[in-house]
Amino acid sequence: MARTEITYQQVVRTGLEQTYAAAVADGEKFSNDGRMFLHVKNGAAAPITVTVQTPGTVDGLAVAEQVITVTNAEERMIGPFPPGIYNQSDGMVYVDYSSVTTITKALLRL
Repeated sequence: MARTEITYQQVVRTGLEQTYAAAVADGEKFSNDGRMFLHVKNGAAAPITVTVQTPGTVDGLAVAEQVITVTNAEERMIGPFPPGIYNQSDGMVYVDYSSVTTITKALLRL
């Protein structure tokens, strides 16, 4: 299956009332200019991991993927994502979730 593209919500001085959507099992992607943050809420009774893929290399060595644990009933702000490390060849950042049951997220841009 293809990844689902998610769009950002712009943070503004007058305040943003962000909305959340369910995480997608087949992975997600978003356009990245280095000013993006992913806010993940875990409503499950068990921890999950959020993996942000890193396609780049340094001196020929693969950059390890960023794996964030979101403990049960908690949330995490993840980012920003420097484009030179996190952007795929299509300019997108790829995100995967170990589980999507009761997981919601919002993509925010500063």
